[in-house]
Amino acid sequence: MLKNTLFFTLVGYLLGSILFAPIFGKLCKGKDILEESRDKNPGTANAFMYGGFLCGVLTLCGDLFKGFLPVFLYMRQPAGYDEAGLALVLAAPVVGHIFPLFSNFKGGKGIATSFGCLLGLAPELAPVLILAVTFIFFSVILKVNPHYYRTIFTYIVSMVLMLRFCRIKAIVEGFGLIVAAVLARMFTSQEEKGKFEVKLLWRS
Repeated sequence: MLKNTLFFTLVGYLLGSILFAPIFGKLCKGKDILEESRDKNPGTANAFMYGGFLCGVLTLCGDLFKGFLPVFLYMRQPAGYDEAGLALVLAAPVVGHIFPLFSNFKGGKGIATSFGCLLGLAPELAPVLILAVTFIFFSVILKVNPHYYRTIFTYIVSMVLMLRFCRIKAIVEGFGLIVAAVLARMFTSQEEKGKFEVKLLWRS
């Protein structure tokens, strides 16, 4: 079981290290689309903004899939999965996306990949619903700007909700590792933070 856990953790990290935004940007636009972006973030938002709709969709699917696949397969091994190992496998693709081996450990924020990892837990849908609802809440109802602060708020509040509502300890621990990686990425980011703002839906 330990060998399987280490295998899927390694596969998850290596898959996470594949940054699809620059790959599909090159295929769709024939250039490095990240050079045009202000924050150089190899994520879905920049793929849509600077690479176009097709580039954005392909990047989103790639980032979701690389999170989904190792978690989904790990949980469906014939011999079953180790709950303690699940935490490592769950976090590995996000860590890979944020600190990618193939890009000098300079990656993205890991948001789409986080959703992919949590989708891999299906039919256990509570974790991905918690992250999705929290993200929507801070994007639409209690709108936090800019995106830098919205991401921090989303992951911290999601962690609190996971502790309260998620019944599987290994998932909570794995999501805790994801949160730690995302916050490390945010707090060490060199991007311009912008002015912190909070707007209520009915007052915007």
